[in-house]
Amino acid sequence: MLLKGSCHCGAVHFEVESPHPYPFNRCYCSVCRKTAGSGGYAINLGAQSESLKVEGREHITVYHAIIDGETSPAERHFCKHCATTLWVWDPRWPELVHPFASAIDTELPIPPERTHLMLAYKPEWVEVDVRGPDTCVYGYPKESIAEWHERLGLVS
Repeated sequence: MLLKGSCHCGAVHFEVESPHPYPFNRCYCSVCRKTAGSGGYAINLGAQSESLKVEGREHITVYHAIIDGETSPAERHFCKHCATTLWVWDPRWPELVHPFASAIDTELPIPPERTHLMLAYKPEWVEVDVRGPDTCVYGYPKESIAEWHERLGLVS
């Protein structure tokens, strides 16, 4: 599925091919929550990094989070004007890019279930909206974004 996204001020537009476009992973870690998650979590999608096309790249800046005292190699891209979080790219998995669902303008499919991850880092004020077959984990789930889509027959 071709995903098209942009920042709030319109300085950055991007598109990327995603075989895994369902916004099912809700991450409650402090990095996602504080950089992209006003509801207490952020949602990243899975896409193919070689397909990423960007207009307005000069308006993008990168943030490397400090995790357990170490600088993360993961690059969190955001608009330097309006601070919209756009995507995460990590050199440890160079073939992948993870756009934030909040930056996507394309209509996304509704997931049949969700995974609530990194719940060990959720603040008390955040209520986790668990429904039906949702999965809740305190760290990272065993199932990857690709495996979740494959299990449910949702690969596009």
